[in-house]
Amino acid sequence: MFDFDMLGLAPALNDALKRANLTQPTPIQNQAIPLALNGHDILGLAQTGTGKTLAFGLPLIDHLLAQPGKPAPKTAKALILAPTRELVNQIADSLRGLTQKTKLRVATVVGGQSINKQVMFLSRGTDILVATPGRLIDLMERGAVDLGSVRHLVLDEADQMLDMGFIHALRRIAPALGTPRQTMLFSATMPKQMEELSRAYLDNPQRVQVSPPGKAADKITQSVHFVSKPEKPGKLREILSQDPDALTLVFSRTKHGAEKLMKGLVADGFNAASIHGNKSQGQRDRAIKAFRAGEVTILVATDVAARGIDIPGVAYVINYDLPEVPDNYVHRIGRTARAGREGEAIAFCAGDEIDKLIQIQKLMKIEIPVASGTMPEREEPAKPGRRPGNRRRGPKPQNKSGAAPSQSQRRRRPRRRSAA
Repeated sequence: MFDFDMLGLAPALNDALKRANLTQPTPIQNQAIPLALNGHDILGLAQTGTGKTLAFGLPLIDHLLAQPGKPAPKTAKALILAPTRELVNQIADSLRGLTQKTKLRVATVVGGQSINKQVMFLSRGTDILVATPGRLIDLMERGAVDLGSVRHLVLDEADQMLDMGFIHALRRIAPALGTPRQTMLFSATMPKQMEELSRAYLDNPQRVQVSPPGKAADKITQSVHFVSKPEKPGKLREILSQDPDALTLVFSRTKHGAEKLMKGLVADGFNAASIHGNKSQGQRDRAIKAFRAGEVTILVATDVAARGIDIPGVAYVINYDLPEVPDNYVHRIGRTARAGREGEAIAFCAGDEIDKLIQIQKLMKIEIPVASGTMPEREEPAKPGRRPGNRRRGPKPQNKSGAAPSQSQRRRRPRRRSAA
């Protein structure tokens, strides 16, 4: 293992790392940084919490420090795309810590904030632009940003961008970028569509992989409780009461469910907050800030937060509801055991979630230890539409002969004449 000062980074970056008490790179950083410094395109695969932001951020800043000159108005020299507002802000905060003693400017553009302020900021130009794809396209359509000077592109959490339907946005953004350019793509999982994405946007990339895709961090202890849906609230309160001062992240499948769960916990005396898509950006930022500071010890969230919380102190991740997409389980539990720490991931599994658990274990190639309960009979999820027993009552309609109408007769309906 090398020290950071052995990687050949600019002196300003080595000084910034020392101020942050960072001396040794993580495995993904150790492999990716030298290749990126040499200008290679990078395909980086590593689970969350392994230091991917510095793996692309350090070589990116190093390249920009070697390119003197202010950016022209409305332009950017480097573009970083991330799927969520929280992740954009997290990346930008990390980069600003590295560039605070330099002349490099870092700007963010995300939805949920004043687009006019973003237009004004971009009018002066920026060295590094960190953005969500949707808001970036809004600014492109307004003529507020010119991406022709971008020579460095980073796609962070690219698999999540695919899950959230941003592939069409990427296809609109990519042609507007400058060439030649260096592209770095980082992801925790490697679905088939990711391979197609890498072929489309990367030129002869160097593949950097520190663990098999879909594998959780080594220091995460996993367990599953088999509980029925009515038993989940009681089991959650039982677990939370065992370590009430620990930072705990609880994942719910829906926005409504997250808010209802949070309010129930608060009513029972727990120190809880929530973040989900129905919350404004300001509300989400305040909740995460309070959680990071320990003012709130329980944060109930939907998957919108799975990629945007980098808080080393998270001790527990509880999957109150198992996610619809197995990959999201990996991202969820990656919110604990960060920066080399230990953490615990606890899952609840009801009868209608058995298939989801099976798919998660298949993806991770492990069998999650059972902490309590026994695997119930598999239940079919309730289907939308007519409720059970809500059948049409009375005899079937008959034709003139007294027999039930044929299929062709049922299809033919008299046309209703319109009034003159």
